[in-house]
This record gives sequence, C-alpha cells and structure tokens, in this order.
Amino acid sequence: MSGGGGGSGPLPYSMRDLDGGGGAYNNAKFRHRSRLKMASQALFTNSSKYECGKFTVGKFLSLLLVSGVIYLLVHKSSDGFVSGELHEKVGNTHTKKDSPKIHTFWRKPPRLPPRLPPNEIYRNNSLLLQSPQSEWTFRQKKVKEAFEHAWSGYRNYAMGYDELMPLSRRGVDGLGGLGATVVDSLDTAIIMGADDVVSEASKWIEDNLMKKLSEKGQVNLFETTIRVLGGLLSAYHLSGGDKARSDSGIAVTSKTANPERLLEVSKDLADRLLLAFTSSPTAIPLSDVVLRDRTAHAAPDGLSSTSEATTLQLEYSYLSTISGDPKYDLEAMKVLEHMRTLPTVEGLVPIYINPSSGQFSGENIRLGSRGDSYYEYLLKVWVQQEKYRNTSLKYLFEMYTEAMKGVKHLLVRKTIPNELVFVGELPYGRNGGFSPKMDHLVCFLPGTLALGATKGITKKKALENHLLTAEDIENLQLAEDLAKTCVEMYFVTSTGLAPEIAYFHIEGNSEGGPDGGNRSSQYVNDIIIKPLDHHNLLRPETVESLFVLYRITEDPKYREWGWQIFQAFEKYTRVDSGGYTSLDDVTSLPPPRRDKMETFFLGETLKYLYLLFGESNILPLDKYVFNTEAHPLPIIQSAEQISHSLAHAAVFTSLPRISMGLAAILHPHRFIHHLPRHLPSIHSTSDLLSGAPAAVVLVGGGPSSRSPTALHPVRDGPPSRASARRRSSIESSVGHLLFYDQIDDTIV
Repeated sequence: MSGGGGGSGPLPYSMRDLDGGGGAYNNAKFRHRSRLKMASQALFTNSSKYECGKFTVGKFLSLLLVSGVIYLLVHKSSDGFVSGELHEKVGNTHTKKDSPKIHTFWRKPPRLPPRLPPNEIYRNNSLLLQSPQSEWTFRQKKVKEAFEHAWSGYRNYAMGYDELMPLSRRGVDGLGGLGATVVDSLDTAIIMGADDVVSEASKWIEDNLMKKLSEKGQVNLFETTIRVLGGLLSAYHLSGGDKARSDSGIAVTSKTANPERLLEVSKDLADRLLLAFTSSPTAIPLSDVVLRDRTAHAAPDGLSSTSEATTLQLEYSYLSTISGDPKYDLEAMKVLEHMRTLPTVEGLVPIYINPSSGQFSGENIRLGSRGDSYYEYLLKVWVQQEKYRNTSLKYLFEMYTEAMKGVKHLLVRKTIPNELVFVGELPYGRNGGFSPKMDHLVCFLPGTLALGATKGITKKKALENHLLTAEDIENLQLAEDLAKTCVEMYFVTSTGLAPEIAYFHIEGNSEGGPDGGNRSSQYVNDIIIKPLDHHNLLRPETVESLFVLYRITEDPKYREWGWQIFQAFEKYTRVDSGGYTSLDDVTSLPPPRRDKMETFFLGETLKYLYLLFGESNILPLDKYVFNTEAHPLPIIQSAEQISHSLAHAAVFTSLPRISMGLAAILHPHRFIHHLPRHLPSIHSTSDLLSGAPAAVVLVGGGPSSRSPTALHPVRDGPPSRASARRRSSIESSVGHLLFYDQIDDTIV
C-alpha cells in the first residue's frame, strides 16, 4: 500500500540505485548486486544497526558469516572451490606445496562450462570445441574414423569378397565376386585422405580385379556398372587421370591409385558389360552378363527394371570421354533415346520394361525400388554434358521436368494430423488406387529436386542472378518438405534410424499398423511402420539429400539432422570387432542385428556425411555430378575438355578421301555443330548417311585399333528394322566422327 509524504522508511538499498538521486529504481543494478555487498549494506545502515541491536539478528548474521569463513579456511583444498571428483575431470594444475592457504582462499575458482545434457556429451566428447567450424571439423573427423573402422572389419575378415558379415566375421559374395566393397570404397578413401585405405584398396585392384573379370560368372549389369565401373572411373579421376581433377578441391597425397591401371581395368569390364546392350534385340539392355564367357541374358521373367536399364549413362559417357572410344556412350545413350519414344503417364513410367519388345510391362508406378534412378539420371545426364544442355540433350531436361510435374500432381500427399509431405505410389497405374507407401529409396528425390532447381549453385546466388523460375522455387520447397519427412522417418523410431519402408496416415485411408516406437515424436501418429518393413540397411538416400540441400540452401539444420543420424548409426550399428551391421528392427530396443554391411555404407552413406560436414568447395555441385552410387564424375563442360581426352584417338586428315566411306560415331550432330567450316554442306546425320554409297557405323574398337572390332554396313535401299534403329541411335548420339577408309582398313 502506498503511503503519504515524508513518513516512508528508507529504501532497502543505497540511494545510488536511483537514477539522478530521485528517479526510478534501477532494477538492472539490483539484479547484479553481489550477496556480500547486500549483507554489508544491510549491516551498516543505521536502521539495520538499530534493528540488529534490538533483536540480535545482526549479531547472528555476523556470527554465521565468521563461522563460514573459518570453515572454508580449515576445510578448503589447495585447488580452489572445485569438488575433488569434478577437479579430476578438469585437470589438477595446482598443489599444496606451491599454494599457501591464505593465497588460495582469495584466488578465484576456475570458471567451468555449463554441464551438457547427455546427448550433447555424446555428440561432442570434448570441451575444447570453441567455434562452429571447429565443431564441424571434429564431426567430420568422427565420420572418417567410422569409415576406417568399417574398412578395418572388411580388411580383416572379408578382403576381396563383395561384402562383410561383421557379426560372423567373414566375407560373402553377393554381387558377382568382384570385391565390390574394395572398389566402392576407394574414392571415399581418396576424398577423406585415408591414405592407408587408398594404398590397400588400390593395390588389391591392381593385383586382383583384372583376373577376377576373366574368371567370374554372372553379374547384374546395373549393380556392376554403378558400383564397380563407377568406382573405378571416379578413382581414376580423383587420382589425377584427367586434368579436370583440379576442380575437386581435394588435396593431392603421396599415396594414390594408379590411374592408368584403373582405366585399363575399367575398359576391360565395360567391354564385357557391353554384351548386355549388343545382345539385346532392342535398345533396352539385358539385365545380366556372364563375364568370363562374354555372354548376356535376360532375367528369368524376361524383364528388366526400368531404373536399372536407364541408370548407366553417366559412367559410359565418361568412359568414352577419357578412353577416346565412343562405343560405350553410343550404346548407353541409345537407351534414353528409346525411352523418349515410349508413352508415359504425365512423365511417369512403369517400373518394368521388356528388352525383347522395348515396351513397358505392367502399370506399377513408383519412385522407390526399380523406378527411382530413372528420374535421377534424366537430370544428371543432362547436367553432366553441360555443352549440350540447350541443344541435343535438351529433351532429357524436358522429360525430367514433365516427370516432376507428374510427381506433384499424382503422387504427392500430406499426412494427418501433422501434414508431412510424402510421395506415394500407383501400384495399378493412373486409374488404380493410391498407396500411401514410401520406400526409403525415395529420399533421393529431395536432393535431385534441389539440384534440378539451381543446377548446383547456391539458392542465394541463383536468386541474386534471377536464375530461378517459379517452378524452380516450388521444386525447392517440395525438396525441403520431403527432406523433413525423410528425417522424421528416422526420428520417429526408437533407435533414431529409418525403416526400409514407411506408410503414412492420410485422410480417407484405413491403412493401419504399429508406429515407430518413439512416443515423444510429434509425428508418431503420422507414420506407420509394418513388421515386414522395419529393417534398416544403412542406406544413404536421406543423408545424400541432406548433403545436396545444405550445399544449395546453406541451412545448418541439414547438417544437424545428419549428425543426429550419424550418432544413431554409431550407437546401434557399430560392431566392436570392425564394421557396421544392418538392423532387423529399428522400432525395438535393443534392435536385433542383421549380419551384413552393405557396400554402399562405405561408398555412399559415410561419404555423403563426410561431405555434409565439410567445406562446400570440395567436389562442388556445379563442377561434379554424383552417380547413383555416390561416385563423383566431372561435368564435361566444353568440347575442348573432351578433345583433350581424345587427342590420341583420331586425327582428322585427308577429308577428300572419305568418298569410299564414312563412319559416324557417337553423336555426330554435335561434331557437325563444331566443324561447320570443314563440312559446310552437311547439316544432319541423315545427310552424312545418305551421302555415302556404303556408310559404316562403327560401334566397336578403340583408339589403338588398326581395325575396329565391329562394323555394321548400312547399304543403299530400304533400311532394315535393325539398320533403322542404328541410324536413330546415331542421330541421337553425342561426340565425334572418325573417317573409315574402306580400302586399307585404317582410321585416317
């Protein structure tokens, strides 16, 4: 209650706490007044002395203060006010001998950092991290240590086998017996600067892989291309095999692979795999190759996966560039040219295709298994060939754009109650029902959408230069929304690791099932995880998208999410004897373990995590494109870059001698575009073919061959179906012309 004029008692503290001697009370000063000062002021104000003398409260307080000082003098250790247990953790830097009691009493105690919560202690494992950059360097180092731990288990128990069974401590061949983990890991080791792994892996490849190619039996075209051939080609580039390596930002070390040997093995492998293309009656390759016999055949059901048949071009195009032999790119690009002619559902395609007929089989449409990387490579092949993005390969970006519109129109939904955005499936085609099912594999899509929007540069730079369309911005937003859903598939489970497949609650769908087990998650009621789907294979797709989104948006949350995922891998999948293992059930604790370490854990998952925590100038996304197994390949930016690699392949001389024949190889319309002064009257590939009495299409051989290995004459008269298909392939291709003299069988 406020009183009247001059009868009010003294303020509890000095009048110096009043601004200007009579102003408002300065609460800030009050908050920062020390307890000692409060006590002394209370004791020595006149009114307090009076009150203390009258009620002996002051005497009691004084006695209590003196007693406390005496207690401290008697019981205080020479090391300050820190408890012995905590002092041992911080470090003992003083002793009784050199710290007199009267001196140490007045010495200020050390200022300790605040105690971290358990998850932060597990995350940091250090009190020395002073800045954000040092923390990310620390985290990147932890990923490298995880990679070396995974490699140690493989090296000790499974060297030369495709995969490690870390619990059984033995190797297993599930991918054809080519030592897939060795090859898949090599470029990761180069990127991380894991020199010992580089030495061990490259030595094994040089000593053993060529022999295995001549001895081993059946392999899958797709898996062998993306893992083994892709790994060899990426390691070739990062080891200095071509001049574009300077763009990588990776430091050169003394321990590196032999690029010449890597190229030699790559060509031998690719020559065998080409049988899948050349043995097919259509442009769609057969699914399997017998390496030692150099034969190919279809799968038992006669079908190929759409994704597998169309996810080969990055590797074969780059091999043609560095080898000077166009046959690899020619065969691979025929596939995409053929896909261009097939009917789609708003750009979306079924997941099976028949290599005998070249037509789709069934109506199942999804972006998960057997469909995913078709859409990825529509974009990435276009990205890889920068020189031809607006000319001969423009159709690829148009197909990608149409497909993404179809995804948004037909497959994207939101959950209830919390509106997570996800991509579902159409198992019976457009006219069938919608399935709220999403494979973990679909989590590649956020990264692909972001890459397609900015073409690898940052969002900030793209906006500043007015490079983003309204559709690009929409796709970027969808990418971020989908990435959140992919991350919540991890955080909703008891282990913090995602299941292989998730279902989602949507309005009007009665799909039911158990949740992920983490009842503290906001989204526990949005995501359903069925018993047959709750395993985790150490997959990379989510961290791949986090890596791309961080590079493009520069939003640190993607790094933080990646770190949480890495911690969960460390906690639940690490095997003490070496390696990491897949899990049978991510919803239970402790999770039952599978006895398998997939090659992509070293080749992709840990690579993307390492790059996510590192600097953005390492393998920049406007200079490199990652194949679907995370093997970085350089973007081919100019005809000069191609010609540097092909300088030894052909010399264009004596043009008048072409009257006896022409060999159009590897996308001649591009070459025509670059040589108008030499061939002013030729405007298309058809002009070339129709202008020679017996044109020859060269699909085999190499730069060192005196005579090509396979020649297919296209003679006068009505073309056969096969020759028409070859002509169509030539007209779709990319690259150069070689002139074949039919008289002396030499390339001139």
